[in-house]
Amino acid sequence: MEITAELVKKLREKTGVGLMDCKEALKHAEGDIEKAVEYLREKGLAKLQKRMGRVASEGVIASYIHTGGKIGVMVEINCETDFVANTKDFQGAARDIAMQIAASNPLYVRREDVPEEAKEKEKHIYRVQALESGKPEKIIDKIAEGKMEKFFQEVCLMEQSFIKNPDITIKNILDELLVKMGEKILIKRFVRFQLGETNAE
Repeated sequence: MEITAELVKKLREKTGVGLMDCKEALKHAEGDIEKAVEYLREKGLAKLQKRMGRVASEGVIASYIHTGGKIGVMVEINCETDFVANTKDFQGAARDIAMQIAASNPLYVRREDVPEEAKEKEKHIYRVQALESGKPEKIIDKIAEGKMEKFFQEVCLMEQSFIKNPDITIKNILDELLVKMGEKILIKRFVRFQLGETNAE
């Protein structure tokens, strides 16, 4: 299939990737735009994983106040350069993530941040529930592990489904930004205030 300039232009607008990379991706995907996007994402992520050891000390502190002023969020999102921090894509993603925190009330950024004590407590509860419901002993641990996955998806920001598009997670948003910007990008911390709470986290 002939890779036209129009196809290359369309892929470039969709991904923000350079012309030669777009052309190569379209050749690989035999002109299929969606497959080319997937190819670029995989290739870009593999290449960019090598950058994850770099220092990300630039970025923004984004804020979001929910309608009516009852909920407020501040989130720090880091990247490597001031240039990327000031792009429309980065700023937009930061605002979306702040809005996500307001709506979904995560407790941690990623599952690695959940204290061991909290994980053990949850797992114990799930084991007891499974035993009390009469499930066979041999599958209790498997049931508890499955429920732990759901627990992480609820309380860890990176694993939550995006409120604007439940088919993707917050991690997917960061991965796409990583590929597009070519820099290490991470959510460092956040704070969520809800009116009337005695200890906002």
